Amino acid sequence: MSIMKQEITGPAGRLEAMLHLPKASPEHSRGSEPRALAVIAHPLPTMGGTMDNKIVTTLAKTFTELGFSALRFNFRGVGASAGEFDNGKGEMQDMLAAIAHVRNAFGELPLILAGFSFGGYVAACAAQQLQTHKLILIAPAVVRFAMPAVPPDTLVIHGEQDEVIPLADALDWARPQHLPLVVFPEAGHFFHGRLTQLKQSVLREFNGCAI
Repeated sequence: MSIMKQEITGPAGRLEAMLHLPKASPEHSRGSEPRALAVIAHPLPTMGGTMDNKIVTTLAKTFTELGFSALRFNFRGVGASAGEFDNGKGEMQDMLAAIAHVRNAFGELPLILAGFSFGGYVAACAAQQLQTHKLILIAPAVVRFAMPAVPPDTLVIHGEQDEVIPLADALDWARPQHLPLVVFPEAGHFFHGRLTQLKQSVLREFNGCAI
């Protein structure tokens, strides 16, 4: 895997990003062509969320193991990204700009959107605007924001003891959609000590799945 800094032209100005590229295979010594594109949204900026969050970076590394190119980026006003926090509306536009950036670089490959907490809300909103192959939500912020309904094959992972987004709230959101959740017993919001298990859950989701 290789990682490259990226600069994206967003609606509020420059967006700071990192692109993770899959490891080159022996038959492609100059680099491996990705099978798909993944874009990952980070947690709430006003609570210190950035693209360097451990769950976000774990997802990026997991996607590259699957042969995808993965982009993580800082929302407006975070790190070196221009602009100010916009309570989700502007951040969704930032994510659409990030998606356009990778599609411009790699073409119309299958698209996977992922997000953690607030980033899950943003990813779910962005998925409503686009044709996506898969949506992956880690502890999505279902109460703090107007979380939309999601496709029935969405992978949602939540901690049993989530202290930020209670599991009961996630179930209340999922229940009308008949949407199953993957629940990690005893895990909190940040999945401390459970990142390897989180990675394995995502890998299993794509095992045998045509991309």
